[in-house]
Amino acid sequence: MKKVFILGILVIVLLSSFMGCAAGPNELENEEKPEGDVAGFFQGLWHGIISLVTLIISLFNENVSVYEVYNNGGWYDFGFILGMMIIYGGGGGASKMGYKRYKE
Repeated sequence: MKKVFILGILVIVLLSSFMGCAAGPNELENEEKPEGDVAGFFQGLWHGIISLVTLIISLFNENVSVYEVYNNGGWYDFGFILGMMIIYGGGGGASKMGYKRYKE
């Protein structure tokens, strides 16, 4: 009983910590950049694909960021996540391979 109580408290603390770190709304959504464009699905896809390179460059150059804040919302986000999944493997193929090895 004591272990369940401690585990419950730990779960509550972890969930509270994660909720405190959640991103807020993007107030620049659907607003144009000074150059006059808004990032959409395909730019999100490209930014997701090059995200690791962009992250490394952004550590040394303050004019480069990983994520474009001047975007059109959900479609940019979808493209960004899809691009990251393409490069970093976000599918279920790896888990299927592990299951096959475990089953043998």
